[in-house]
Amino acid sequence: MINEKIYLSKEYPDCYIEAFVPDTIDFYKKDALLIFPGGGYAWLSNHKEGEPIALDFCAKGIAAFVLHYSVGKESKFPTPLIQASLAMKYIKDNADKYNLNKDRVFAIGFSAGGHLCASLGSLWNMPEIYEKIHMPIGYNKPKGTLLIYPVITSNEKYAHMGSFYHLLGTETPDEDMLKKYSIEYCVGEHSSPSFLVHTASDTCVNVNNSLLMGQALNEYKIPFEMHIFPTGSHGSALGSEVTADFPDMNNFPLSLWPELARKWIKSIE
Repeated sequence: MINEKIYLSKEYPDCYIEAFVPDTIDFYKKDALLIFPGGGYAWLSNHKEGEPIALDFCAKGIAAFVLHYSVGKESKFPTPLIQASLAMKYIKDNADKYNLNKDRVFAIGFSAGGHLCASLGSLWNMPEIYEKIHMPIGYNKPKGTLLIYPVITSNEKYAHMGSFYHLLGTETPDEDMLKKYSIEYCVGEHSSPSFLVHTASDTCVNVNNSLLMGQALNEYKIPFEMHIFPTGSHGSALGSEVTADFPDMNNFPLSLWPELARKWIKSIE
């Protein structure tokens, strides 16, 4: 396995990728997965939603790249989205090095990382990205996005406002600021197909975040698959003892999602 750290830009000294790439078998071109850990844009939950996710998918032959994107005061949008685009560009530019299929680079995000992932899937065409990165339009678009208990909406009934305060750089955002990065309003015919996972009992990020995303995707006839599990704590990651901070995070039904995700990835043409 290749395991290395790659810094993406001198402009973002705290931003880097950790690569976890399975050894090459003959001439098989691997699918790739760019991973965004959660943490409310205030910190990164790499210990649960970074390396363990990468190793789980790597063990099944999928190359995994964990993005350590800017958080806290440095996380104001579109900075993390530009960094996510730099990561996509790096993976595709180095497809031969890692023996990847450059046309099959997916992205997965957890909680606030799910917001970043959904942003990449629907806001990949923002002019601000191409002002910073020289690349063809759409080069940063993922083949598909996997959104695991994602932050999606700024709707006050369901929003995880802490994430929006960090990504907007203010605790007093106006309605236009909130709507700009409320991803259900950003979905269109240009959006990537999506795989969504949530639990109905999530008390941190309301399940309606995923339901609103699914409704938006359905409106534009973007293919998606959604799994809503009845119980499970926010931040359960793999749903197994590997990532369980607390006993209730070791949740067998929820732990089935990675295998469902891999089958979904293989189904995307």
